[in-house]
Amino acid sequence: MTMTGSCDLSVPSRRALLAAGVSFAAWAARPRLASAAGTRDPRLVVIVLRGALDGLAAVGPLGDPDYARLHGDLALAADGIRPALALDGFFGLNPAMPELARMWRAGQAAIVHAVATNYRERSHFDGQDVLESGQPGPGRTQSGWLNRALSRLDTAGRASPLRGLGVGPTTPLILRGPAPVLGWTPQILASAGDDLAKRILALYDHRDPELGRALRDGLDTDAMAKRGGLSGDMGKARGGMDQPTGMRQAALGTARLLAAAEGPRVAALAFDGWDTHASEGALGGQLANRLGGLDGALAAFESELGPAWADTAIAVVTEFGRTVRINGTTGTDHGTGTVAFLVGGAIRGRRVIADWPGLADDRLYQNRDLKPTTDLRAVFAGLLVDHLGVSPTAIADEVFPDGGLLKPMAGLIV
Repeated sequence: MTMTGSCDLSVPSRRALLAAGVSFAAWAARPRLASAAGTRDPRLVVIVLRGALDGLAAVGPLGDPDYARLHGDLALAADGIRPALALDGFFGLNPAMPELARMWRAGQAAIVHAVATNYRERSHFDGQDVLESGQPGPGRTQSGWLNRALSRLDTAGRASPLRGLGVGPTTPLILRGPAPVLGWTPQILASAGDDLAKRILALYDHRDPELGRALRDGLDTDAMAKRGGLSGDMGKARGGMDQPTGMRQAALGTARLLAAAEGPRVAALAFDGWDTHASEGALGGQLANRLGGLDGALAAFESELGPAWADTAIAVVTEFGRTVRINGTTGTDHGTGTVAFLVGGAIRGRRVIADWPGLADDRLYQNRDLKPTTDLRAVFAGLLVDHLGVSPTAIADEVFPDGGLLKPMAGLIV
């Protein structure tokens, strides 16, 4: 049936700063672009959850009669000791995500369940390669589908540049390719005393003063702490991209750059630590902690983007799901089908989009996993076509080559 309704934050090396400067120089030299989205000024963010999210513990199919039996102590319920946040009567949201639940009620969040890429093995590295490259298998290319989409935009008639921003120690694969992007690490301003860091910032000031000011303001950790309601010593106690503080900090800095009038419009970043083989803890352990961090990051995007939130779409995705049955260490192993979150003022929300396959033993994929019934590439393609204005021809020819009869999912954008 169809329902609707590892970033190290330590001080960077001189080599890392030099790489950032080279990346910026290529990006700043790119001609000013315009989007086929016309008079709109859309933002698109892709957040990759590295390690494979347990979609059944994040968004539980409470109405499936086999769910509680199979997912055991990780299963959510309508009430009791593991109460979910109500969604549509069939699915419930993990209680670690109250901000997402609020956005859902406001019609600014949608969930796609029983979703996966075309990849059917269970290697993190290969799964992430397929997720980010958009290819039918791993090792096919060194470019990412989001970068190729940027390079194929019809740019006539746009007043401000449409720029890409890759957040992490290196630019994520999803944004590598022919279209130059800005590669940013949260550490650049942490090395303000480094002469090379100062020269990089001077490049911004010279070529793009407004973005330079946004960069200085957006990446100032003390300013972020004050505006984000965090402790004043945030700069000393920053977490990695697998911790709530690190996730929120990355979201705050990224959102400030996206909000700038002359800032980037497309961004990709990754949150680590979702490989929950043991002591998963859907309500009080490591999974709940990271879901809470993701929830805070999404709220940070909303608050820092300001008016731009109304034209923003954020896709939160992972390389594959986890097993339906829990293992002997109260965790889950590598699986297949999972969940994706779509968030933002541009999202047509308050829906769980799922052709639900069921969790009866004979309905599982290889007798162990949630069977995927939606191709994640169709979700991406729908966002690219309806939000950024990428042509369906470009989607088929270059963005997702060898996609067969892949059809962009319609109706995701308001």
